[in-house]
Amino acid sequence: MAIHFSLNGNMIPKDSDEGRRQSIRLSIAAEKAPVETSAVTSEEAEIKDEESAGDTQAAEEEEAEGSGTAEAAEAAEVEEPPPPRVKEQKLANQFNFIERASRTLNNPMRERACQSEPTPCKDFSATANQWKIYDAYVEELQKMERSKEKEKPKAQITKKEEEKKKGRKLTSLELQSDDITKISKAAKIMERMVNQNTFDDIAQDFKYFEDASDEYRDQQGTLLPLWKFQYDKTKRLAVTAISWNPKYKDLFAVGYGSYDFMKQGQGMLVLYTLKNPSFPEYVFSSESGIMCLDFHNDRPYLMAVGFYDGNVAIYNLKKATSQPSYKSSAKSGKHTEPVWQVKWQKDDMDNNLNFFSVSSDGRIVSWTLVKNELVHTDVIKLSVEGTTMQGPEGLQLQTLGCGTSFDFHKKIDYLFLVGTEEGKIYKCSKCYSSQFLDVFEAHHMAVDSVSWNPYHLKVFISCSSDWTVKIWDHTIKTPMFIYDLNSAVGDVSWSPYSSTVFAAVTTDGKAHVFDLSINKYEALCTQLVVARKKNKITHIQFNPVYPVVIVGDERGHVTSLKLSPNLRKMPKAKKGQEVKKGPEVETAKLDKLLNLVREPEGNGGK
Repeated sequence: MAIHFSLNGNMIPKDSDEGRRQSIRLSIAAEKAPVETSAVTSEEAEIKDEESAGDTQAAEEEEAEGSGTAEAAEAAEVEEPPPPRVKEQKLANQFNFIERASRTLNNPMRERACQSEPTPCKDFSATANQWKIYDAYVEELQKMERSKEKEKPKAQITKKEEEKKKGRKLTSLELQSDDITKISKAAKIMERMVNQNTFDDIAQDFKYFEDASDEYRDQQGTLLPLWKFQYDKTKRLAVTAISWNPKYKDLFAVGYGSYDFMKQGQGMLVLYTLKNPSFPEYVFSSESGIMCLDFHNDRPYLMAVGFYDGNVAIYNLKKATSQPSYKSSAKSGKHTEPVWQVKWQKDDMDNNLNFFSVSSDGRIVSWTLVKNELVHTDVIKLSVEGTTMQGPEGLQLQTLGCGTSFDFHKKIDYLFLVGTEEGKIYKCSKCYSSQFLDVFEAHHMAVDSVSWNPYHLKVFISCSSDWTVKIWDHTIKTPMFIYDLNSAVGDVSWSPYSSTVFAAVTTDGKAHVFDLSINKYEALCTQLVVARKKNKITHIQFNPVYPVVIVGDERGHVTSLKLSPNLRKMPKAKKGQEVKKGPEVETAKLDKLLNLVREPEGNGGK
């Protein structure tokens, strides 16, 4: 069947409003039409009467006169006007209903279906006996006891309880925690993606921004602020230690405590990553303030930490516990004063983990992890020459120096330096426990930091609260370079990419970056990093890979800053020659500067 035309319509009743309006319209049109037709018919009748009268007169005149009447009739016919044209009127609809039509498109029908996997069902049946009800109550009491133990930071789980935990079945709470750990990795990735979108402008600066105005600054440089790391629970604590992870170059650890001995309390160990500046990756709390920390070079998940109360501990990032894996105690020979610095060393002959610590009690102690216990060995005691105290019954008591910092040589395993509160720097050996290899009358106040150069085997740097930074050759008793920074220097750090670049921070909130190969007399960059009002910078560290430094202050904030191109200049390539790179080149560069200073005519930097 083929349909060529289809029309859908409807009839409007005459008594409806629409029908009445249309009937009135039609009646008005009908009234106008008869008036016009009547006028036309009257005109036609007059014309016909005149014609008939003219015909009779013409017949009489023809009979009487003849040819004269014919001429008069012709003239009358010529003078008559032509009749007007009448418009045709459309006939009105004589029915009681008016017809209307409309056409619409019919929407095509669609079907949509979806299938889902049936929800897993399981049949369970059990009988509730008296002993099962009793077991359920006992299990609930055990849960409550475990939650109380977790709340107490001092409580430690004994080995027997751990064995019981392994033996018994998982409770519903533990199963729930397992489900959370399954999605924690995905949630962490999502959090990093959101943060990357939130801090997109900073991420772009970190990757691509290079300060073009350095070309017009005459070798001066700047520090571009990037992310600021802070945690709510560390607002009232000062940053007392910073260390980059040797494996994951975006991960760094921050120790929180207090340098004010009147305001000592709890401490925090927090690990941040550059990928997530809004929240830390790991958080550990401690009873005493953390004063120092260090990552193990071969096992980047192990951290040695020193506390204000004299204890040392090892944290294992692989274990999901808030307590350290191993910790010293009064029995195992802990320090009696704050531990100012810890450093990992190579494993001993039996492949046991080994690290050193220095404290205000004058002891440098070697800690070895033997059978899950920290065993201590006193390497050296910082006895001060010519200072003895009169004890009871005429005993002569020798006073000990207060160690504040130390650093081990990069190549010579037994050699290390110790900075003291009296301002002296001792060159010591692991082999001699009774005497020092050398003593440097370095500063007038406490030595806050001492560090070997990563490239040159003879050079080390020191900073002090006496406002100075000094660069030394350990074979010469006098400093090679002296820089006065007009404020107490909290920390100093060599750069990992050049033997002549180092950075220092002062208590007036400024960061200073030097490059000896460009300017031997003053800093290339001196920039205010934190506000001066009741805030001081405490530590600074270079990133091992990226052109970034991180700075910690007394309010618990860690700020990351990007070095401008002038602060990390590399030697330009000459025509037809390749630029030499490597440790030998960096050593030679610093050696050239030292030879200028070692000449008898020039005995110092500034």
